[in-house]
Amino acid sequence: MSAGIFALVVLAGGLGGALRYWVDDCVRARLGSAFPWGILVVNLTGAFALGLVTGGIGSLGLDDAFRLVLGVGFLGGYTTLSTASVDTVRLVRAGQPGRALANSLGSLAAGVALAALGFTLGSLL
Repeated sequence: MSAGIFALVVLAGGLGGALRYWVDDCVRARLGSAFPWGILVVNLTGAFALGLVTGGIGSLGLDDAFRLVLGVGFLGGYTTLSTASVDTVRLVRAGQPGRALANSLGSLAAGVALAALGFTLGSLL
């Protein structure tokens, strides 16, 4: 990876992280914080977007630099497994194992389904 592409990946990662914070904050402001809806929205939209990008790379003839900047940088900064994991632990510690299970399994199942949908749609481009 060239220094220029590396710098773009770093910049895109920062922008993705900033967008994650904003989306999470907006969703929590509307739905409250009893359940981590904001991070769930972030991770599910990120899974769909990464599937779309990954599926579209081959069909659109996009180069590897595009995948690195958008997929690894921006969407890597946008999505977060670590926050979703900590949110699940917090739910367990708060005596809400059902919500913890819904958060972890729901996030995984819906994330895989949305990534597959994005990949399929991206392949059709």
